[in-house]
Amino acid sequence: MHIALAFGAPLGRFTVGGRFEGRLPPLWRGLAIVQACILAAMAWVILNEGSPDSWLTVVTVITAISLIANAASPSKPERLLWTPVLFLMTVAALVVTVIR
Repeated sequence: MHIALAFGAPLGRFTVGGRFEGRLPPLWRGLAIVQACILAAMAWVILNEGSPDSWLTVVTVITAISLIANAASPSKPERLLWTPVLFLMTVAALVVTVIR
């Protein structure tokens, strides 16, 4: 999604609190690329068996905070899309963190 946003997909209502209905402005598109890189790094930590436990904990906490932030979003489409996705991501991160 963040890559699509960066390339101008009109999905602004699903991100940043629905601040932009269609395409994101150029600065926000650049930030979407940064967010995509952060998410890729977080996925790498979760999937990499050699990741230190402290990194797993950080990823789990960031995911849980993202869940709370998206659940509180003023944008209904953002809440409806990302709250369940981030809930599942948080549960998955917790499971990986605990079973290690």
